[in-house]
Amino acid sequence: MAENSKIINVGGTFNKIYIPTSGELIVPKNSDAIVKILTNTYKSNQLPQIEGVIYKDSLAMNKKDRKILLDHVQNSKEKKIIIVHGTDTMKKSAKVLSKFITNKSIVFVGAMKPFSIDPIEASTTLGMALGFLNNKPKKGIYICMNGLLKKHNKITKNYQKGVFQ
Repeated sequence: MAENSKIINVGGTFNKIYIPTSGELIVPKNSDAIVKILTNTYKSNQLPQIEGVIYKDSLAMNKKDRKILLDHVQNSKEKKIIIVHGTDTMKKSAKVLSKFITNKSIVFVGAMKPFSIDPIEASTTLGMALGFLNNKPKKGIYICMNGLLKKHNKITKNYQKGVFQ
């Protein structure tokens, strides 16, 4: 990934793992899924910095969590940022950031299925976002899901179909 860039891992289904002893899917407090994708598919001399914060399903996120995310983005020296986030409220978080961040290119990514269960969607989405940021995009807040990459206010999750449009 280009210099002056990073990945912020907030959590979400993208990161979830199955715990066989409890039968639960949980968001682990690590960035293992992202590291595996980058190590196995992003062949570069320099991997992007990964910063983990919050580690929650997006439905559990609140105003305080979004303020933490905003602070991390505002205080980051990097101008190109990917945010791995749960799909249910990524649009809400993107809207919050768009009110305060105008000098950076930010792409929210997520997955409907955990990387640990089906790695294709998470890998593809992260790869699209990396390629987009490597091509000198206009500053702004974007969402990358289901083969689409659009400004955050031009894409919506269709809950009936289970896809972003």
